[in-house]
Amino acid sequence: MDHEERRNQIAEATWRVILNQGMKGATVRNIAQEAGLSLGALRHYFSTQDELLAFAMKLVRDRATDRVQQIAMGELSPKEKILNILLELVPVDDQKMVEMEVWFAFTFYTRHQPDVFDAQHDGIYSAMHKLIEYLDQHHMLRKDLDKELETEKLYALVDGIAIHALLEPQRVNKERIVAVLTHYLNSICVAARSL
Repeated sequence: MDHEERRNQIAEATWRVILNQGMKGATVRNIAQEAGLSLGALRHYFSTQDELLAFAMKLVRDRATDRVQQIAMGELSPKEKILNILLELVPVDDQKMVEMEVWFAFTFYTRHQPDVFDAQHDGIYSAMHKLIEYLDQHHMLRKDLDKELETEKLYALVDGIAIHALLEPQRVNKERIVAVLTHYLNSICVAARSL
């Protein structure tokens, strides 16, 4: 196993510790144990706990970004592309549920520690802005809309639905999430281009 694969494996062990014990349990000792490594071996890959935690969160973001880029390069209609990209940012399957739960735990843990990980600049807001612009560039956005306001609404919708899916997964399941996001997209797009 190469160095980067081992770092990813340790980051995934970090996710499991956070899921099972919360951020307070995400000690270097607990993470090393979960990864099946000695403390010394773990420190070979990450010299500090903050470095390890920041890498674990970067891995969540990188994996979501990779999935989004795959969709963006695909052969879907513009609106289907947007819907599928949004579905990568909310917990609609087990893997995304894990990533989202870890992301929110880490975000709350580091909100006063921007030197560890600046969750306020996680890229989600700018991604929502790009999605609204993309719809506008494809002449799909209704002309009477305020694009900045729609960016804020979409940002709030994605974050809100993600939180509710974590807290109430039986009620806010994949079907509900798809329905809500589809309804929102249909409400901002010209009628002839509804999903």
